[in-house]
Amino acid sequence: MNWDQVKGEWKVMKGKAREKWGELTDDELDQAAGEREQLEGLVQKRYGKTKEAAKKEVESWMKDNS
Repeated sequence: MNWDQVKGEWKVMKGKAREKWGELTDDELDQAAGEREQLEGLVQKRYGKTKEAAKKEVESWMKDNS
């Protein structure tokens, strides 16, 4: 699954993201709207991760949900 597909199926993927990152609010996930960089930024900010760590975590999550 690529990010265009994630954006197209964001309602489903949003639920999976909520399971993975329970501290993210529905509003934050709505704002991300399937945009990889937005989601990485939210994970980085909410969980206090480095940019690189957040990027790797989001990439891993996407691979697990493909």
